[in-house]
Amino acid sequence: MNYKESHKLLLSNVSRFINLTELEKQKYISLLTEIKVKKKDFLMQAGEITKYEYFITKGCLKVYTLDEEGAPHISMFAIEDYWTGDLSSFMTKEPSRYYIKATEHSELLGISRENYDLLFREIPKFERFYRILYQKSLISYIRRSNYGISLTAEERYLEFKKKYPQIVSRITQKDLAAYIGITPEFMSKIITKVNRK
Repeated sequence: MNYKESHKLLLSNVSRFINLTELEKQKYISLLTEIKVKKKDFLMQAGEITKYEYFITKGCLKVYTLDEEGAPHISMFAIEDYWTGDLSSFMTKEPSRYYIKATEHSELLGISRENYDLLFREIPKFERFYRILYQKSLISYIRRSNYGISLTAEERYLEFKKKYPQIVSRITQKDLAAYIGITPEFMSKIITKVNRK
């Protein structure tokens, strides 16, 4: 079967952890919804119930919450070959606390809760795939929390730059500051200082 490039990217992501037969690949693809989001548009907003688990095939999105003053706190950036969404809302069907906004024109593949449950029934090996995916996500979240406590703002910036070199050039300094947890002005000073070294 000739797959679209977006489907090839997703199947390559899945194949890192489980092997699928041709029929299983076709079944999986049939359960997905193609979604497009224009730059600056929301994929999801706080108060909504998450309808899909998303895989990004093109573009860049930011996931964030707003504090009482309305300032954003970015928890992740998601680019091609990344998964995103709000797993808690997706599983519990309770309203999300998160906003997901496209910082570039983006294309995604989404799996609904109904099709997610159907997938597990029809191809049980996907339970292993999603378990590994969620474990990796949890480990990443714990590490990020620890970095927030133990590293200086400059060290957090350097760590982000080292870990996500492909994202740094695609996001604004303001968004990077909201991710690291500092003001844009302080972010600017850190970048100037690091570039001088």
